[in-house]
Amino acid sequence: MSTEPTSAPAPETAAPASAAPAAAPSAPTRQPRQFNRGPNRGGPGGQRRDNRRDNRDKPQEGDGPQMIEKVVFINRCAKVVKGGRRFSFAALAVVGDGKGKLGIGYGKANEVPDAIKKSTAHAHKHMVTVKLKGDTIPHDVLGEYDGGKVLLRPATTGTGLIAGGGVRAVLEAAGVKNVLTKSMGSNNHIAVVHATLNGLLQLRLKDDVTALRAKPTNA
Repeated sequence: MSTEPTSAPAPETAAPASAAPAAAPSAPTRQPRQFNRGPNRGGPGGQRRDNRRDNRDKPQEGDGPQMIEKVVFINRCAKVVKGGRRFSFAALAVVGDGKGKLGIGYGKANEVPDAIKKSTAHAHKHMVTVKLKGDTIPHDVLGEYDGGKVLLRPATTGTGLIAGGGVRAVLEAAGVKNVLTKSMGSNNHIAVVHATLNGLLQLRLKDDVTALRAKPTNA
């Protein structure tokens, strides 16, 4: 019995590279978004490139004296018409530089901000100068306007501003820090404020009285 030689199995041939399946394209990696949550935004390192907004609120050199603006009273008026009520507003404001200059303004408008703006502008246009002795007034004085009466008396340093309402607003705008006051008569805000201003305009310093007395009188 003859045996035929068995041949070895043929080695498997590698598949050509062109036949290999194409690799799936990798998805692009997304970079995390960077948020600048600091107080200064808009520039590298969190620094703001334009600081004009910050410098706008700061007092600049040459702006002049800083004015003190105070709203004393806001009155609402209602007008009855066919369709209902129409409201308007009136504002009483006091403006001063804290060094003896002040003004009182009154404005009317259909909205509160507009009324305040008008009263403040009116006060700026009617500024007057009053005579002060340091941080108080030189002598006692009684101011009157319409039905309002306000008594002003000088006080020593440390007494403080003993006043309230419209009287306090006028004295703070004028720069008075030590004074005793008493409001008599009408409680109307306009009357009280103007009575206070009337009293301040009556103030005279020692030099003013001496110069007035030294003037020769015509016989």
